[in-house]
Formats: sequence, C-alpha cells, structure tokens
Amino acid sequence: MREGRIIKALSGFYYIQTPEKDVYQTRPRGIFRKRNETPLVGDKVKFTFETDKEGTLEEIMPRENELSRPSVANVDLGFVIMSVKDPDFSTSLLDRYLVSLEQHHIRPVIYITKTDLTTEEEYDSAENLAEIYTAIGYKVILPDQHEQVSPATLQERFGDLVKDKLAVFMGQSGAGKSTLLNSLDPELKLKIGETSKSLGRGKHTTRHVELVPLLGGLIADTPGFSAIQFDELDAKDLSACFPEIWEKGKDCRFSGCIHQNEPNCAVKKAVEEQAIAAFRYDNYLSLIEEIQNRKPRYGKKRGK
Repeated sequence: MREGRIIKALSGFYYIQTPEKDVYQTRPRGIFRKRNETPLVGDKVKFTFETDKEGTLEEIMPRENELSRPSVANVDLGFVIMSVKDPDFSTSLLDRYLVSLEQHHIRPVIYITKTDLTTEEEYDSAENLAEIYTAIGYKVILPDQHEQVSPATLQERFGDLVKDKLAVFMGQSGAGKSTLLNSLDPELKLKIGETSKSLGRGKHTTRHVELVPLLGGLIADTPGFSAIQFDELDAKDLSACFPEIWEKGKDCRFSGCIHQNEPNCAVKKAVEEQAIAAFRYDNYLSLIEEIQNRKPRYGKKRGK
C-alpha cells in the first residue's frame, strides 16, 4: 500500500503522484461507487499497484476542503487576479471571490494587474484599496505603477507562496490570469494547450482537471472558477467569510446578529465610525440578501 495525490482524472482513470514524483495510472475500487463517493483531483489517497505504473485506488484520505468549479480537493491557496482597468476593478466581484475561498478555508492572495496602464489617480485608488484589504489581513500584491513585471520578478513574488502548495487561479475575464500563469512558467501554455487539443476541449462534455507543477507546487490547469455560487452557505455563516465583520460581530448585543436590521449592532456602528469600509459592508449586505432570496434546492443534501 502506498500513498500519493491524484493529479489527473480522465476517462475513469486516476493518475496518482507519489512523494517521489512517480505517477501511477489507477482504477478505483468498486466500493466507491457503492458509497456514492467520487475521487477528486487533489485527493490524498492510498493505492496498491500491480506493475510499476498501474494500480488500484484503495482509499481516499480525509479532505481539508472541496471545490466544485473546478472539481479539486485540498486546495491551499486561491490567487484572485484583479485588474485596475480593462476591465475595471470591482470590489463586489473581488469580495465574491474572497467569500468563495473563505467558506472553504482556503487562503486568498490578491494580485492586481495592469498597473502600468494606469493614471496617477487610478493607481492611487488601487493603492488605497490594497491598503484596506491588507489591513483586513489579506496578502495583496500590487506592482509599482511604472514597473514592467518580468517573469523573474513574478517567480520571486510567487515562489515562496506556491512552494509545496496546491493553488487555483481565479479572476474576472480579461484580468490577465493566463498571461500571468504563462509568465510564471513559459512551458505552462504548452502543457495546458497540448492537453486541451488532445481532449478536444470545447467539443466534448468530458470534464478534465489536471494539476500542473509550478514553482515547486501544483496548480489546477484551468484558471479560476466558471461560476461563483453560494448554494451551501447560510446567511448566519456569511460573516465568518468577512474577517473584519466577524471580529466586530463579537461585540454585538445579540449572539445571533447577522448585522442586517438588528438593534445594537457593533458592525453597523463600526461602519458608521469608518472602522469597517462601507463598500465591504454593502457587499456583505448584498450577499446576505442573495442567500436569503435563493430558491431551495431539494434533494441536494438528504438527511439535513
């Protein structure tokens, strides 16, 4: 029996990489189907092997977290790529990404692109936002306004973060995710492109997820999520995904306060005193309403 991590799932086969970087093609035991369990890329597993390259997936180790878009488990880092302009920076969208990571206990890192295209006013605005999110406790990478970011600089900035970690990249369309990834590893485009071409991606419904080596770590080969949904997040749990709101909420008069319409709310007082950014609170309220107004999904979780 050996241990490893699933780095690719394709056509019923699971490709497991051992700590020594050997890769085994495996089939899962039938017991997983009976239990209605599906192994995911990123899973830490135990397997047996009949030859030096083929084996049987025997056991899935407990997961730290699980994402559905892309389908990957045990994610350590989520890089949120936001541009200053073209498209314009959206705090609403950024906060949705952050909540999607926070609810799964994944560490977010915010990277801001296209600073070299900004006016002084636009850069000052980005710098102000970076300071707000840094004060909350997030890691924010904001390149200098006139800096031409080189691959060497990016590798230096990302290297210590990515090493020995499993990361996903997400961000608004056009923010520069692919450019950033290809700058971090020039071979990445070729690796992903060859996989896409061989699978005919876009023509078939087969969903393929693969972890690609990057700076001593692993990344999901398709950048970001195809959608941001909060189907499994309750309104009462949302504040835990806003660190500064969660902290101030401890001082609320009522223990069940969700900082919406309740009296003696410490969070609303903090917003009035500018201890919490008003736009963050507005984004929180918008998500609370979205969660409260969503339609029930029957049969999703039986027994709950």
